[in-house]
Amino acid sequence: MIKKWFLTIVLGGSMAALAACGGETAEETNEEAAPQEEAAATEEGSTEQPEMPEPDLEGVPEVVAEVNGEEIVKEDFESAYTGQFQQMAMQAQMSGQEVDQAQLKEQVAESLVAQELLVQETEKQKLTASEEETNAALEALAQQNGLESSEEFLAALEEQGISKEEVMKQVEAQVKIEQLIAKEAGEVEPTDEELQTFYDQAQAQQEESDGEELPAFEEVKPQLAEQVKMQKEGEATQALVAQLREEADVTIHL
Repeated sequence: MIKKWFLTIVLGGSMAALAACGGETAEETNEEAAPQEEAAATEEGSTEQPEMPEPDLEGVPEVVAEVNGEEIVKEDFESAYTGQFQQMAMQAQMSGQEVDQAQLKEQVAESLVAQELLVQETEKQKLTASEEETNAALEALAQQNGLESSEEFLAALEEQGISKEEVMKQVEAQVKIEQLIAKEAGEVEPTDEELQTFYDQAQAQQEESDGEELPAFEEVKPQLAEQVKMQKEGEATQALVAQLREEADVTIHL
């Protein structure tokens, strides 16, 4: 489900890196579990999955939050919340735990407030996104969603009732936010020493959990560099959002 806030900012590169690692683990787990699930389904003569829980949107106000006079409305919150809830519900099914919807609502509201603060800061600094940068970002989004071209991506969104104009507006906003984060983070290229430290920590965690030994340092160095870079950018983003929020007039009505 993609609406106005479909370009959700993840406040923390380390969180994104962990999510990526978690995704690989889940993938491996699913691959291992698939034969067992298929066998069980064959025995029972059914492939029916447990029913997915529904998001609780009762009582969401028409205006969820106000950020320096700008409103985050119910429709935008519900779109963002539903998408997050679906991801959490799938994870909860695997772990056997229930989604804490009250906590998730607070997190989504805070995320939307943070995103609005960043958007407002890009406008304050008069940042601009070129057509080339916007098109490149759109192509990247298409690939992330398993589509071959930006045209397919735009067509898929149009089927959901989202116009090309709205999509381009949001992609442009995303590009500006990325410029803002890069400006705040400054030089984030990690040193070899930082990468080695990161690698040693990951290796120690693997040993503690009796996991498989990591590939050689040189082999995974590019991936390590990307994760450390994301972590630094995430820390810079969190610091900026905290500063902007302290100076802003923010009211959340949940």
